[in-house]
Amino acid sequence: MKEHFSCRTGHPLLETFRGQIFAHRGFHDKPAIPENSLPAFRRAIENGWGMEFDVHLLKDGSLMVFHDETLKRCTGAEGFLEDLTFDEARALRLEGTEEQIPSFDEVLNLVDGRYPLIIELKAFRGNHRPLTEAVLSRLASYKGDFCIESFDPRVIKDVRELCPDVMRGQLAQNFILRPEGLPKWQRGLLTKLWFNVLTKPDFMAYKFEDRADKWVRRSVDKKGAQEFSWTIASKADFDACRAAGSIPIFERFDPRD
Repeated sequence: MKEHFSCRTGHPLLETFRGQIFAHRGFHDKPAIPENSLPAFRRAIENGWGMEFDVHLLKDGSLMVFHDETLKRCTGAEGFLEDLTFDEARALRLEGTEEQIPSFDEVLNLVDGRYPLIIELKAFRGNHRPLTEAVLSRLASYKGDFCIESFDPRVIKDVRELCPDVMRGQLAQNFILRPEGLPKWQRGLLTKLWFNVLTKPDFMAYKFEDRADKWVRRSVDKKGAQEFSWTIASKADFDACRAAGSIPIFERFDPRD
């Protein structure tokens, strides 16, 4: 592996990931099969696909698979997932079904190394270091291929420091156009991938609609970082993504159709 100014190239897992496609938050099918649920992950496995999912650190140290910081959209409850214990989180139900929020252990045990995983770490209230430490500690005994990504560059820097051999990627989009509530100074730095000089990611996971932005093109085309694209929602975008050499993370359609 070789480190450049803004990325690292040549990670041995990249070939494995280039040969796979990834179901975003599992192969869910709302309203019957919620996102980031065990049935969604089983469905991805049944189709022979890798999967992407999100991990949070709860107040009792538990690791749970869930996307949002707030509980409202996916459970109807008020508050933040990080403020719950494992038992409190398990008492909730996903999107009007009987499905519970799965633990990180449950998802890893279900996949059991059969397909590669894109694991997004959801840092909250500055907990990037304990979150990263807990996830890497659990993955130390996992017998399967995985990478770690995050919108928070501090997570990627933590991965680089704690487990430099783990494949790591920077999630981003054009935050200048879509602020997502970020302060102005952060929007530009994150959009333009300036933190890559500290994190040296192996790949850029960039919003597909923004992939022509010069900052991601510089990292991918000039510096040699692998591109992942999210979230692919149509066969036409899927085909365009693969033709460009990007690794697709798709949602709610069968890319074989």
